[in-house]
Amino acid sequence: MFEGRQHSVWMQRAACHTGKAPRAPARRRRGLLVLTAHPHRCLLLYPSPAWQPIRDQILKASSLDTRAASIKRVLVGNARSETLDSAGRLLVVNELREYANLEKTVYLVGMGSHFEIWSEAGWKQQNDLAAEALSGDLPPGFGDLVL
Repeated sequence: MFEGRQHSVWMQRAACHTGKAPRAPARRRRGLLVLTAHPHRCLLLYPSPAWQPIRDQILKASSLDTRAASIKRVLVGNARSETLDSAGRLLVVNELREYANLEKTVYLVGMGSHFEIWSEAGWKQQNDLAAEALSGDLPPGFGDLVL
């Protein structure tokens, strides 16, 4: 389970060093990862076994539907199989870095089955949007949530 947020992960050329990130179980660290773009202009990082059912579900959508085809292009069209190097770094190709506007400071956000990778500006914007959205009634399913 990936949870929490890691700040100050640095970007250098095409490498994203994740040395301070929460460590995944050993079987996941050695396994294949999938890095892809998200329509909200962040990146998603999944262990390959967790990505496959999502990919299969996306590919079932009609390519004749403009919105479905756009989602396919962003999520599946940008998906790349990756592994961490021996130093725990993840190669992030320029096209994905540019898509998510990743610069020196990024946020690695644990979302349970995967990580979201945000630029500093993108993460701030998401937190501002969340604060605004949560100022009213809670969404369905969260009414009984106890923190």
